[in-house]
Amino acid sequence: MHTENYLSTNMMKRQLLLLFAFLMAINLSMAMTSCGDDDEKTVTPEEPVKPEPDPDPEPEPDKDTTTVATFRCVGGDISMLTRYEQQNAQYKTHDGKAISDMIAFLKEQGWNTMRVRLFVDPSRDNDKAVIQDLAYVKALGKRIKDAGLYFMLDFHYSDTWADPAKQWTPSAWLSLSGDALNACIHDYTADCLKELVAAGATPDFIQTGNEISFGMMWGKEGTTANRCYIDSPATNWTRFINLLKQAGKACREVCPQAQIILHSERAPQPSVLTDFFDRMKTASVDYDIIGLSYYSYFHGKLPVLETALKQLEAKNYGKPIQIVEMGYPAKWNMGDKDKDYSDTYPITDEGQQKFTADLINLLKKHELVTGLLWWYPEANACGTTGDLSTEWYNGGLFDNETGRAYSALTELATFK
Repeated sequence: MHTENYLSTNMMKRQLLLLFAFLMAINLSMAMTSCGDDDEKTVTPEEPVKPEPDPDPEPEPDKDTTTVATFRCVGGDISMLTRYEQQNAQYKTHDGKAISDMIAFLKEQGWNTMRVRLFVDPSRDNDKAVIQDLAYVKALGKRIKDAGLYFMLDFHYSDTWADPAKQWTPSAWLSLSGDALNACIHDYTADCLKELVAAGATPDFIQTGNEISFGMMWGKEGTTANRCYIDSPATNWTRFINLLKQAGKACREVCPQAQIILHSERAPQPSVLTDFFDRMKTASVDYDIIGLSYYSYFHGKLPVLETALKQLEAKNYGKPIQIVEMGYPAKWNMGDKDKDYSDTYPITDEGQQKFTADLINLLKKHELVTGLLWWYPEANACGTTGDLSTEWYNGGLFDNETGRAYSALTELATFK
């Protein structure tokens, strides 16, 4: 009985296996028919659910926003170089050898960034240093780019000097206000940049305004109505911020790889400085770099600058900082008498070099500081003719009497 049961059970198992194999064969045949039959609807798997985009994504590795924080810019504002060359300035090395190509020489000394200012209509001012119209800047900018250097463009949005004491609207724009003025600054910025790009002078850094702590384009000369102080009406700040946004918008449209700099000179007033950048953050103004001016003979000794840097760092704006203007004399004191620093840094070649070295040592303690540019380094009356032979600037990097480069010129490159 056990044997019969076993055989019966075994036969049933074999029958079940045959049935299972038969069913599998039928399924396989149907599947093969389905894959090759155009009349049959092809079933595709559902797409996986895509994750929501990061509302604040990290910048891509190849974008300038990642490299600018680690890349150090060293150089100067050489806006007057063309005119000095035209008036036969005799530029020499520290050892007295003639310099045939100033931009090439500066590059050899370790500089990598050159800054040039741009006025709207400088012909309306008779200041010998207010000459940088678009044609002038295109030519000098191309020389900078052809030399393989970085080009920083400084829009002054005025016919003359724009600084904390004067931010006069260009004469041709005085009748405009509101949306018309916003459109004007956008179109002017875009048109200038398009011409620079076409001329082979594409800027790598763009300042949308020069020393604009108190706003810009206040109106006709002498007006105070549109200035932006901490306690100014909100409408003043709204007007100013709208202008900045339109200027920045034009920069992004024409030169999307360029870094936008907002430039303040309020190092001795950290509360004003941070109030300015707080407002920029609240208003979502689009920019990349905090730019500062620092002159010890106007602003105070090095600890003044360090306090300002610490205040900016504490605010955590997420922006690198560049000192886009600085300088110190090597002959003949200058600036405010109560800011005299000559007891620590004598007004000599050696004193100027020591000031530069100590400034660099200070800046290297602050990782956010990525740029250091000397203002008006090319000033050199030696051998000049015309209006450059008088009224010397004494904070440059060449001796006005001998034409020789000062030691600080080479020292500057140690910031890199």
